[in-house]
Amino acid sequence: MRVFISHSRKDTPVARQLARRLSEAGLKVWFPEDEILPGDNWALKVGQALEESDLMVVLVTPHAFESEWLKEETQYALTAEQYKGRLIPVFLGPQSETSSDMPWILRKLNPVRIGGSEEDWQQVVNKVQTFAE
Repeated sequence: MRVFISHSRKDTPVARQLARRLSEAGLKVWFPEDEILPGDNWALKVGQALEESDLMVVLVTPHAFESEWLKEETQYALTAEQYKGRLIPVFLGPQSETSSDMPWILRKLNPVRIGGSEEDWQQVVNKVQTFAE
């Protein structure tokens, strides 16, 4: 199972934490900061990763939807057959649901709501692993 983590650049440290935990659980994680080298065609690499991944985790934070990339990646996952039932919104923090730019459907997709504790991250890992079985 290959997991794509969609996140705002502002949330890279948090997304890296999540990527590490998912990798430690034996999952393959596509993380742009590790996969895209200077000089690479960013759009091409992201597009390939979206097509090759089996599941998407969207890290929803108060400023997530300031990112055009996150919006486009989420839009893709909402319409692509391979992600049907395999899009996991992770709401981090109490203000994460207040963005007017957030697609309403993310609230309906059985999101994981976390505060950032160790147990919270394990909740996300457990949910992703249910799709790998």
